[in-house]
Amino acid sequence: MDIFLQQIINGLTLGSVYAVVALGYTMVYGIVQLINFAHGEVVMVGAMVGLSVIGALAASSGLPPLVVVLAGAMSAVPVCMAVGYTMERVAYRPLRGAPRLAPLITAIGISIILQQVAMLVWSRNPLSFPQIVANPVFEVAGAHVSAVQIAIVSVSVLMMAVLTLIVYRTRLGVAMRATSENAQMAGLMGVNVNQVIAATFVIGAALAAIAGVMIGTYYGIAHYKMGALLGMKAFAAAVLGGIGNLAGAMLGGILLGVVEALGTGYIGELTDLCHIDWISTSLAQRCAEDGHVVVFGSNYQDVFAFVVLILVLVFRPSGLLGERVGDRA
Repeated sequence: MDIFLQQIINGLTLGSVYAVVALGYTMVYGIVQLINFAHGEVVMVGAMVGLSVIGALAASSGLPPLVVVLAGAMSAVPVCMAVGYTMERVAYRPLRGAPRLAPLITAIGISIILQQVAMLVWSRNPLSFPQIVANPVFEVAGAHVSAVQIAIVSVSVLMMAVLTLIVYRTRLGVAMRATSENAQMAGLMGVNVNQVIAATFVIGAALAAIAGVMIGTYYGIAHYKMGALLGMKAFAAAVLGGIGNLAGAMLGGILLGVVEALGTGYIGELTDLCHIDWISTSLAQRCAEDGHVVVFGSNYQDVFAFVVLILVLVFRPSGLLGERVGDRA
């Protein structure tokens, strides 16, 4: 039970990050029907910028640790917002009326470009998060919860709540929902569709920046290739919940994080051949020496996201909460 609870806590932490990144995917898809595969690289840029600023300030400023971390996060946000706006204005807007395959290929190209630019700026070497913030660990029913995990979940929930308020309680949110339903009709009613779409990319990039700093803080490291796998997992989370649906992205991210954590914690035990009587007899000597003959270890944790993605696409393509995106006129 202790292991189960610990993996649930780990899964909620990781799932919170997936949910925040998945919101960027689902917002863009809900409005322009585009899978922005470069979104994971925006997360990477946020992590690299944030950790660079944190490292520089920690070494020379003498500021309190919490202020240093906040400064790093606030530095990453405008940089990522500028990247998101530039992507939409330069790469996607000219292709808005093109066949859907064109912007999809462009998104992959933008992803590769951002990776290479990050490699030139920060080199191939990973950036390490300086150990400047105290990270006390609390015991809850035999499981351990760190202060960083509590902060990540809390900030993620806050960002989800703020985004929900923006979408459902502001004029920008009304314009976004109108554009999602029918961009042409929204334009005829006075909505500046170009500004709404640009704002969607900018808001998604801001969320990605915070997510990048959180994931860099959680793992203590950032790398120029980290965005590719993280982005694909967040995309799987968006599809799981129902891409185009904000609540679905949140639910899908949390569920995917929990599934991945539980799989990582139990896959070794479940695939230990020494626990299967009719197989263990043929492996008696090795089982006696090592105690375990594991087929799949915890290093297979990245597989679970894509297994879930395949199952959802096969059995429920619209996701758990369905897709609420209006057809284009």
